Amino acid sequence: MKSEKVPSIHILGICGTFMGGIAVLAQQAGYRVTGCDANVYPPMSTQLEAQGIELVEGFGTEQLDLNPDIFVIGNVVSRGNPLMEEILNRGLPYVSGPQWLADRLLRDKWVMAVAGTHGKTTTTSMLAWILEYAGLNPGFLIGGVPENFGVSARLPLPQPSPACGRGGYEGDFFVIEADEYDTAFFDKRSKFVHYRPRTAILINLEFDHADIFADLAAIETQFHHLVRTVPGNGLIVSNGREESLVRVIKRGCWTPVEIFGVHPLPSPTSHSTKLQKTVTKSLVTPAGEGASWQIDDGNCVTLNGEYQGILKWELMGEHNRMNALAALAAARHVGVPVELGLAALAEFKNVKRRMEVRGVVNGITVYDDFAHHPTAIGTTVAGLRHKVGNARILAVLEPRSNTMKLGVMKNALPGSLRDADEVFCYGANLGWDAAASLAPLGAKAIVKDDLNELVAAIAATARPGDYVLVMSNGGFGGIHEKLLKRLAG
Repeated sequence: MKSEKVPSIHILGICGTFMGGIAVLAQQAGYRVTGCDANVYPPMSTQLEAQGIELVEGFGTEQLDLNPDIFVIGNVVSRGNPLMEEILNRGLPYVSGPQWLADRLLRDKWVMAVAGTHGKTTTTSMLAWILEYAGLNPGFLIGGVPENFGVSARLPLPQPSPACGRGGYEGDFFVIEADEYDTAFFDKRSKFVHYRPRTAILINLEFDHADIFADLAAIETQFHHLVRTVPGNGLIVSNGREESLVRVIKRGCWTPVEIFGVHPLPSPTSHSTKLQKTVTKSLVTPAGEGASWQIDDGNCVTLNGEYQGILKWELMGEHNRMNALAALAAARHVGVPVELGLAALAEFKNVKRRMEVRGVVNGITVYDDFAHHPTAIGTTVAGLRHKVGNARILAVLEPRSNTMKLGVMKNALPGSLRDADEVFCYGANLGWDAAASLAPLGAKAIVKDDLNELVAAIAATARPGDYVLVMSNGGFGGIHEKLLKRLAG
């Protein structure tokens, strides 16, 4: 009897967090998975190796000999890529990562998508963990490695326990970080329009990705495309403090909306009172009764003004309290009681590279964080300041994202770093003068174009009791290990 051929895919751009997650999911689903990329660094390379997925360095055309059933293309691949060009020339089958995921793995799932400029990874991890804690065994795809799971992606596990209701749905739950970046060189829609969620979280919305979006309005259009895909019997959980999200929903919404962060209404002196009244009174009920969530400085959670419980955890910052509200609201949509959600968050361990302590040497604590947009930088520094009080914070920044390299946000950097006592910036490979942009910070800002010189300057400044906060969305040249070694020496 002839055995069935194992389906196979070859992923171009496999070491990005999203495409690496797809690789893990595909392997779990029974596919033979191979992939290639130009640059490899942890944590994704480590995760792929642990899963036994074969990696090929570079984009050589000899990879066509692998003869997969289909090539899955990441958005890092562009025209001119030698392997992609040969795929096109030969008329071989190819598809984008988001489209393959939607067609092959998400079609029969209750998809819960988390979108926003900041906090997607953390909120997605929170939501997945709440569902896991409640016994719903969700699948997930996250742009980082949540400590509660140890992997960034998995398929739903079988036979969920009856710890709570399933919202009247008989399928499996899948929680996904829904990125607004474009899908592929041949599909310029945002990735998240492919996922068709039943539950959607809109955490926040600011201008970012200046390499592909002309302005904030262009991103709002993509978010409205996402809103248009959520069914009438679904739910949208939206940040009521964000004027951009108010505009998105006002463009048309056919789904019940629950808001968080605006109850009770602010005082009449607030510039946003009129806006928030609009949200509270009309946008929460486009297709049914809405709800309003709030959390105070004491971490007391309320729903429509009624006490739900206290959030007890170790995470820092107002932004994380907002993330928690969004996750609690989305989990409630599939039947997880708020009380159970709060119990889950008490055991939430965050995500690698989100305020992760990399080491403590001679009384100096070194943190690693993914913050790279001025708003995220500001909230991260403020959260650490709230935790450490008057202790010194040494902020270390690598402006690495495409938006930051273009200098679009350079004038916002001094304000985002105002709570730091000392600021160190890696100025190499930028199209703008980092020293000039940080000049408003005065003598407390130091810019170096050489990484070793930057490490030396930080080590010379640091003293026992200091907190060194390293912020980058990349590997930053292994600065954490270099700095810890220098401090120890």
